[in-house]
Amino acid sequence: MKNLFLLPIVAAAALGLAACSENAQNETGEAANAIATDVETTTSEAASDVEAASEEAFGAAENGLDQAGQSIENAGDRTEAAADNAARETGEEVEEAGKDMQN
Repeated sequence: MKNLFLLPIVAAAALGLAACSENAQNETGEAANAIATDVETTTSEAASDVEAASEEAFGAAENGLDQAGQSIENAGDRTEAAADNAARETGEEVEEAGKDMQN
């Protein structure tokens, strides 16, 4: 980021050196190119960091949703098993009551 702030200074220096020797002009141009390369590299790294952080966040959210879905499925299975047991027990009680009524 510091390099981004140096770019206007280098540009102003380049204009000031326009009347200087060709060697000085070449050095100024090389310095400007180096700064531009640094800015490009820093920007690229920042974009990569943001992309990696986004992928990590989406992965964590996806895992959370998967776990929630599994919990709901497990609760449904337990509810179904409890209902089956209750129906079986009710059927047995009705059968017993019917036998008692016949006797």
